[in-house]
Amino acid sequence: MSSFSLKPLSSALGAEVVGLDMLRPLDADTVQALTEAWHRHVILLFRNQPLTFEEHIAFSRHFGALDDHAAIPKFRHPEHPEILLVTNYEAGGKRLAVGRQWHSDLSTTLRPAKGSLLHCVELPEVGGDTMFCNMFNAWESLSPTLQSILDGRHALHDMSVARETRLARSSEELADIRRRNPPVYQPIARVHDGSGRKALYVSEMTTLSIEGMTEEESRPILQYLYDRSVVPENVYRHRWQVGDTMMWDNRGAMHIALADYDHSQRRIMYRTTLLGEPSGRIAG
Repeated sequence: MSSFSLKPLSSALGAEVVGLDMLRPLDADTVQALTEAWHRHVILLFRNQPLTFEEHIAFSRHFGALDDHAAIPKFRHPEHPEILLVTNYEAGGKRLAVGRQWHSDLSTTLRPAKGSLLHCVELPEVGGDTMFCNMFNAWESLSPTLQSILDGRHALHDMSVARETRLARSSEELADIRRRNPPVYQPIARVHDGSGRKALYVSEMTTLSIEGMTEEESRPILQYLYDRSVVPENVYRHRWQVGDTMMWDNRGAMHIALADYDHSQRRIMYRTTLLGEPSGRIAG
């Protein structure tokens, strides 16, 4: 069994894994110990370990089946569909703005992500940080009365309402996104299939309304939930270094990519995505 230790990143969530070589084969006991640490800390950081695409994919597969990113083909690697290109520019040089609202990966699909492993390859001179928040804590911070109102209810998640998508696409393109990725209802309280804990599962990037309510009625409730989720004591801000890999649990965390850097400089990262259990239903 490979040995490693854990160094907390913040009081809210996160731990750095120290002493583990990501390139060496992992035995079952080590995978189990890492999985338990992941469930406990929600995000795990591996420092200073450059990875090839093949190494990134191989390490990720220890924790479950990988998505082929068919729902977002524009950003997947042409030779490695398990790799999502998280960059601030397209191949033709067009600049991109991706993930700049709080969200949980693939919440707009019927198999929302279990986890994501993001590997840092190139950074701007300063900035390019990512923030994470603990959605188990967010749920548990709600009053029993509000929990009882929300538990068992669903909220509508729509890929086309993300701010960057709305601003960058024509009405025809937005309609096509909805055809290819129809809006889905997801539970407001998501039950973690590994630990059984409940996490708040709404996000400002994709959640449009609460089922059975109008958008106008839903808006103040959703805004309260967003605000409760990202209070400072529930957030960790990660300052990337080249060679970092961050593994987060989408069942219990949201994240946001900050626009805190010179956008003429490149920010290049690669992500694998762990397939989650089937969840939600298409809105009809």
